[in-house]
Amino acid sequence: MIRFSAIALTAALASTSVFAQSMEVIKNGTHDGFMGPDDKFTGSAYIEPVFANEDPFVVNGGKVTFLPGARSHWHTHPAGQVLVVTDGAGWVQEEGQEKQLMEPGDVVWCPPGVKHWHGATDTTAVTHIAIQQVENGENVTWMEAVTDEQFGGETP
Repeated sequence: MIRFSAIALTAALASTSVFAQSMEVIKNGTHDGFMGPDDKFTGSAYIEPVFANEDPFVVNGGKVTFLPGARSHWHTHPAGQVLVVTDGAGWVQEEGQEKQLMEPGDVVWCPPGVKHWHGATDTTAVTHIAIQQVENGENVTWMEAVTDEQFGGETP
């Protein structure tokens, strides 16, 4: 679970020029989506960029929809990742642990450097918002594919 300190957030925002700027609404569909490449995903994963790493924020986010059987490859994030599940049902797994079911409203926190994967179940699609902090210009390190055996097919 992630907890944000209102005092820390206010102090961080006050130290930037955020309060001197105007609000901006980025319209849905502004950024072109794309299919997840085969060297990072197995199956059909559609990625829609939501927001980019731009000053003063050091995070980026995207909406990812996995069709049944689709999943990311194993990967890590240098500064961690938050997944907010918005639709469907999927699985998430940390290396060496049992996979876990994730459903709408669930928030998944993956700490920095923890090897994991996430995606649909074998029978259901899932959509989540993925938010990653950028550290030294990087937000993810991709690794090997999740095998069919690792993916399995039984709902936990």
